[in-house]
Amino acid sequence: MKSEKAIVTLREVTAETVRAICDLKVAENQRNFVAPNAVSIAQAYFERDNAWFRAVYADETLVGFLMLDDDPANAEYGLWRFMIDARYQGHGYGRQALELLIAHVRTRPGATELLTSCVPGDGSPCPFYERMGFVYTGEEDDGELVMRLIL
Repeated sequence: MKSEKAIVTLREVTAETVRAICDLKVAENQRNFVAPNAVSIAQAYFERDNAWFRAVYADETLVGFLMLDDDPANAEYGLWRFMIDARYQGHGYGRQALELLIAHVRTRPGATELLTSCVPGDGSPCPFYERMGFVYTGEEDDGELVMRLIL
């Protein structure tokens, strides 16, 4: 698979794909920054009414997972979880997947911004989000720095 030519897509999680999605892992130094995908999927089903979650594919290869806190009633949208498996990082798949998510959020009712949060440190996604155009709001949520992307 040539990363510069791979087409990245966001696909629904199915009974056939959920185990493989749960097997995806970030690099060791990133593990404290994102919950395991199994936890995210469980939260999506049992804790939130507003979870929109997808598997990330590069061509036909499963490479990651993302989840949006999708609250159209309040026009609030937040990148809740995002990960690319360690084997597939550095190929541009994360950037392409986040661009697809941003395009999706722009179609949602009243969407003017996309929020996320992160904790700084070695392996943190904060620099990636900054490169994608997110800026710090000065707020904290559960010890995480809140970031905003104006749509």
